[in-house]
Amino acid sequence: MNGLEDRAGVTRRELLEGALALGAVAAVGPAAQAAAPDRTARGDASMATITVKDGTTIFYKDWGPKTAQPIVFHHGWPLSSDDWDAQMLYFLQQGFRVIAHDRRGHGRSTQTDTGNDMATYAADVVELAEALDLKNAVHIGHSTGGGEVAAYVARAKPGRVAKAVLVGAIPPLMLKTAANPGGTPMEVFDGFRAALAANRAQFYLDVPTGPFYGFNRPGAKVSQGTIQNWWRQGMMGGAKAQYDCIKAFSETDQTEDLKRIQVPVLFLHGDDDQVVPITDSAMRAVKLVKKGELKVYKGYPHGMLTTHADTINPDLLAFIRK
Repeated sequence: MNGLEDRAGVTRRELLEGALALGAVAAVGPAAQAAAPDRTARGDASMATITVKDGTTIFYKDWGPKTAQPIVFHHGWPLSSDDWDAQMLYFLQQGFRVIAHDRRGHGRSTQTDTGNDMATYAADVVELAEALDLKNAVHIGHSTGGGEVAAYVARAKPGRVAKAVLVGAIPPLMLKTAANPGGTPMEVFDGFRAALAANRAQFYLDVPTGPFYGFNRPGAKVSQGTIQNWWRQGMMGGAKAQYDCIKAFSETDQTEDLKRIQVPVLFLHGDDDQVVPITDSAMRAVKLVKKGELKVYKGYPHGMLTTHADTINPDLLAFIRK
């Protein structure tokens, strides 16, 4: 059989498989499709996903005993659930159920052109928590993911959330305004958008090479693998969704979200965070929650969950078990 005939054979098999799959979907009906998690085979891999109300597919990882206390990890911009590898493995070994999802438009989730805002991010988490029936969960978010945690926890049904952790997180508001004079000027975020639109691939090398992990500091121990992994994750996502997310993480005022949270919240922040400066984020946010605690790490960068996982992970564990 020649190459053309072989390719045609594969196409016929794929068409047959697709027809069978469509028949199965039609048989269960739309309500059942949205209600339960789905596992879609892609080659040798198994992709765990849910489909939320607007049709967006959200990819997630769910490891460990389903009867154990769940820890849900929320990644930062423009990354994916892979950014939590060091924490997922650590807490899995501690006996927890560990879950991490790719935010809409990021990683392996649908490359959305709408709904790329904090309210919709939180609504997606509501659906994920319901689909997996997560109760007494600890939600941990980094950077933009910290904003997502604040938005979700403020809206979660009673019993869903036990505690929350915001690491190098954006709340209450990043943008400099008349009411937030210590914030970051709009010109900085306009620069992010311009760099992403002009050459996203280069921009996604410049960020991890420079401020994200503090690799631009004198004497920093630079990891090329870490830089390349940041780039890999960023380039997996959709450019439109990541472009929109800049507005979401910079302009969303989450003051009221923080005030509504009833569970204990731990804020972890490096005092050398060049991406989300501590003075206008964690130091303000901890005063807005009812049960807040702030731990500051001297000299640590924005990406300290990767560069200093050996220190951060035990601190997270201590808070969860407290």
